[in-house]
Amino acid sequence: MTSPADRKQEQRESFHADDPAGGPLTTDQGVEVDHTDDSLAAGARGPTLMEDFHFREKLTHFDHERIPERVVHARGAGAYGYFEPYESCAEFTRAAFLQDPSVQTPVFVRFSTVQGPRGSADTVRDVRGFATKFYTSEGNYDLVGNNFPVFFIQDGIKFPDFVHAVKPEPHNDIPTGASAHDSLWDFVSLQPETLHAIMWLMSDRAIPRSYRMMQGFGVHTFRFVNAEGRGTFVKFHWKPKLGVHSLVWDEAQECQGRNPDFNRGDLWDAIEAGEYPEWELGVQLVPEEDEFAFDFDLLDATKIIPEEQVPVRPIGRMVLNRNPENFFAETEQVAFHTANVVPGIDFTNDPLLQARNFSYLDTQLIRLGGPNFAQIPVNRPVAPVRTNQRDGYHQSAIHRGTNYFPNSLGGGCPAHAGVDGSAYTHYAERVDGAKIRRRSDSFKDHHSQVALFWNSMADWEKQHIVAAFRFELGKVGAMTVRARTVEQLAKVDGELAAEVARGIGVPEPDGIAPGTYKLASPALSLESLRGDGSIRTRQIAVLVTDGVDAQQVASLREALAAEGAVVEALAPADGTVRGADGELYSVDRALPTVASVLYDAVLLPGGPAGTPPTAGDPDAMRFVRDAYRHGKPVGALGSGVGVLSALDPQGLRLSTGFQQTVDDHGVVTDTSPGAASAEFVRAFVAAIAAHRHWDRPPARH
Repeated sequence: MTSPADRKQEQRESFHADDPAGGPLTTDQGVEVDHTDDSLAAGARGPTLMEDFHFREKLTHFDHERIPERVVHARGAGAYGYFEPYESCAEFTRAAFLQDPSVQTPVFVRFSTVQGPRGSADTVRDVRGFATKFYTSEGNYDLVGNNFPVFFIQDGIKFPDFVHAVKPEPHNDIPTGASAHDSLWDFVSLQPETLHAIMWLMSDRAIPRSYRMMQGFGVHTFRFVNAEGRGTFVKFHWKPKLGVHSLVWDEAQECQGRNPDFNRGDLWDAIEAGEYPEWELGVQLVPEEDEFAFDFDLLDATKIIPEEQVPVRPIGRMVLNRNPENFFAETEQVAFHTANVVPGIDFTNDPLLQARNFSYLDTQLIRLGGPNFAQIPVNRPVAPVRTNQRDGYHQSAIHRGTNYFPNSLGGGCPAHAGVDGSAYTHYAERVDGAKIRRRSDSFKDHHSQVALFWNSMADWEKQHIVAAFRFELGKVGAMTVRARTVEQLAKVDGELAAEVARGIGVPEPDGIAPGTYKLASPALSLESLRGDGSIRTRQIAVLVTDGVDAQQVASLREALAAEGAVVEALAPADGTVRGADGELYSVDRALPTVASVLYDAVLLPGGPAGTPPTAGDPDAMRFVRDAYRHGKPVGALGSGVGVLSALDPQGLRLSTGFQQTVDDHGVVTDTSPGAASAEFVRAFVAAIAAHRHWDRPPARH
């Protein structure tokens, strides 16, 4: 019997095209073709003949291969997997997929950037989409979220304005995949409700190291409904098992040139290697009677519930363990919709959520060519589908019988769901009021939670946020927009506004004391989200050249691989290097083809006493220097320590004496020759697990 987690895979296999190796090339009509390299023509140099049906069919299909890309979230990557609850959540919701820990529900997850087109780079400063389709026994449930817990606007009627502002400038279509331009910041400076999401956008959360190391949030307040009809407000949180880690802005920019597919390739490679990404699903639950117990409105999508007020309760885990087989058929055609809910999950009156419930379906109709997009394999539920919907573009089913309700000729089928309580029932909420265009006064606080986020950051995070504001606003041509944005920041924190102003050439604001708001939430800082200490899937670069101690390298690779790290030997050229023992040692990549930004740590092995093996290589020296200034772990053994000594006069400011195994702000050294000691390996692994070491002295430039 097929397990629930495999039901989607079994369904997908039924849609596989015929094996092309099973016979000769044919047309779409099944006619065999013996030549597809040349058009039918009147003579070898004559005109092409219109009767060439194979030519016309082939070109026509090619001309129509593309569908409209998503207006937002156009660039994405996806994967299949499964979800399983830790225990029954029946106390809060009747949703079947949240009841039995022994039942795995298949899922498809799509990660994405928001602003840029399909051809933009992965590592731009942007919000990331985190959309999950649960193929549950009761139908599809889509949790369509982001890696920020808040959004830029409060009411969906402003979504076209926000997207028009953040997209490239209309006159020249510049910049691609970037928010550093006039129209966005003009909008931001005039709409203070955007400031909370903007603060997240200026933080390192906007440049994740990996989709596998990225949080996800449902953004809105939804509602759980249990079997008795009792409602509970709920906010959804995805927490990655590997911890939450980010790039540095300088790295992110270089990655766009070195490897624009950095994040999507990372996800694909990890799954192919059997290193399946995993997230824990948590919820914040608020009883209906506590709806107004906070100093903000639960329906305001620009606000969070601080975890110190309502802790996140873990309820299950998700594992992604299968890559798509065809990017277009699956990742590109998957259709998410916030209104795809199952019994036990309902909406609230959040005006942004209400707009999304309309907009997503409307979008799919134009993008996927009609109302039958739910029949595309990646979108098909595993639950039975019985409707009276018929015809339309791309109808793939051959229906029989009646297509209306009620009927007697079709035996009354499909009939209404029975009285066993399995049908979807909307939460019975009283709704009344005058018809008005006015936002609730409870939505008017636009600054306190922005300050909460700012106050919660570590010093290095604050430095990165200030630098991001300076970069973004420094790209804005209109000085009035720069100044107006600083005025908004001054309402959040006076020192933040002053620091930004000093970098972008506008006057510092007057009369604003720093620290107007005092509250902080440690759970918001990346310092609190480092993970479980594992270094699984971290990319470690080992710099080698002729004369390297190959046995030392081999033992180090073995030790780090045992911890789950991916270790690659980099040399001045591809091929092999000759070790100190005279043997040839294989190289994984050539240094000129890679860069420090593509790795999480760098290791410098030793060689014979004297000149360090890589000290004379400018690519190697730059590699190490970049790793250091980006806060990454650096390890050096034996004469490899000499590389650090050679770089130190250039500004690394190393304080270690290079004697025994020493961890100096993530720079782990041991001058002892030969195999690495267990103490060195432990120290280097711990340094890698910490991800970054922002407490080290900055390099002089």
